Amino acid sequence: MKRLIAFIIACLLFFGCGMKEAHEGKKIADAKVLKIAAGSEIKELEPIIEEYERKFNRRIELSYMGSLDMMNELKTGAMNFDALWPASTIWLNMGDIHKVLKHQKSISITPIIFGIKKSKVAELGWNDKDIYIKDIIEAIEDDRFSFAMTSATQSNSGASAYLGFLTAIANDINGDEAGVNWKELQNPALRESITKLLSGVNRSSGSSNWLVDLFINGYYDAMVNYETLIIKTNNELEKLGREPLIAIYPIDGLVFSDAPLAFVSKTDNEKKEETFLEFQDYLLSDEVQDKIEMTGRRSNFNTVRDSNKKYFKSEWGLDPDKIISPIKLPDTDTIEQALSLYQTSFKKPAVTYYLLDYSGSMSGDGVRELKAALGELLIASNAHKNLLNSHPNDENVFIPFSKTVDDIIEKTGDERELEEAYNILNDREAGGSTAMYEALIKAIEKIGSNDYSGKNISIVVMTDGAPTDSSKKNEMIKQYNELNKDIPIFSILFGSANEREMSELAELSRGKVFDGREDLIKAFKDVKGYN
Repeated sequence: MKRLIAFIIACLLFFGCGMKEAHEGKKIADAKVLKIAAGSEIKELEPIIEEYERKFNRRIELSYMGSLDMMNELKTGAMNFDALWPASTIWLNMGDIHKVLKHQKSISITPIIFGIKKSKVAELGWNDKDIYIKDIIEAIEDDRFSFAMTSATQSNSGASAYLGFLTAIANDINGDEAGVNWKELQNPALRESITKLLSGVNRSSGSSNWLVDLFINGYYDAMVNYETLIIKTNNELEKLGREPLIAIYPIDGLVFSDAPLAFVSKTDNEKKEETFLEFQDYLLSDEVQDKIEMTGRRSNFNTVRDSNKKYFKSEWGLDPDKIISPIKLPDTDTIEQALSLYQTSFKKPAVTYYLLDYSGSMSGDGVRELKAALGELLIASNAHKNLLNSHPNDENVFIPFSKTVDDIIEKTGDERELEEAYNILNDREAGGSTAMYEALIKAIEKIGSNDYSGKNISIVVMTDGAPTDSSKKNEMIKQYNELNKDIPIFSILFGSANEREMSELAELSRGKVFDGREDLIKAFKDVKGYN
């Protein structure tokens, strides 16, 4: 009898657990899921989004993507998302050529501003003073000021700041408020001024959030970023006992980010529209708007409740009551031309060392993918499509390696020279071991023996495996530290690449690791936004 009872209990437990698991599985299967492509600045709202998921039994799957990448994908008409949540409305307006978006509403507001170290603001004499773009240009010309900024062709904060700069310069030249247009972009005076301004960029980034990490881990004087991320940075600097950034709002070149959330109308996701509207209404509710303000964002009406003004500290130069007038952005054609000119004419020239793995483990798919990625970068028509065009004064150094470091190829940003480099690299075959550290040592030695004044320098390593001779690692680290220059090492991973080794290089140099194993060409595009 005891055995029978035990058997029955065991069965009940077994089937009970089985039914519970099946029920939970059903709940997950039935839960409405929204797949949203979002700008990196939306990360600050993740706790609020998680509250929504718990409260309504929904799931929000965020895929972080640059606002300009979002625009380009929207133009293709092949969106694999239910909704888009970029930093600014301009990218939806420019990208929605197929008219697939609906229910578009702004969720919150944050201006793009300068955050400048308190001591530097005092040194420049900018305390309690209205600052104009011409003041910033003058400080850069006098070699008294430099700043970090996201790439104008990869990130909304960089693009918006850049368009603000152009508008302020055009208005100052013409003495009116007409702004910038395609004709003004040809004006030699404007070209000279924007080139001087962008010469002050000492580090570039493809992501606004990563720029915060870079600033905290390094020692820079200033950055251009969202007001909300300047607040986040100051909160971190305060914990570290370091001096804060002072918010500087350029009077004549200010642009707002309005974080629009829009539904992608497709035949196969109409059933998700109700969930989308529920989520959007939740974000726009008074209760949630209050929580959004606590992150350092302004409400969707560009206001801040009295109870939340404590998050906008006046000692940091923040004043949510100050009336700020954003500039009027130029038309779509002007923006597209301006972004192309940023890449090819206006931005600070770059020196990029490409360390390319042609070892035996790259045979087959690896070397084919590498060559395809190089084709996207070095063949002019492909580069133009992805806003990866080189500046004519860029310097590109290609260092192929396998068992040994092979002959170095050096080319300018001239389109014909870059295609020559592609043809040489495309003819190479893979074979041998992986002399990655030897290639890094060669790059560091070459950087140390050249004068690259006025250019941003970076190293990009592309490899699919662990270095063969790890004994060279310490020698490479020693030489890098002795170089004593702010040169990031970026890595693009292939196949079974040793991620730990690559992460150590990024940490050493305040660089970044990009995973090319799913989409190598995208990884190449991403890394270009950081140099």
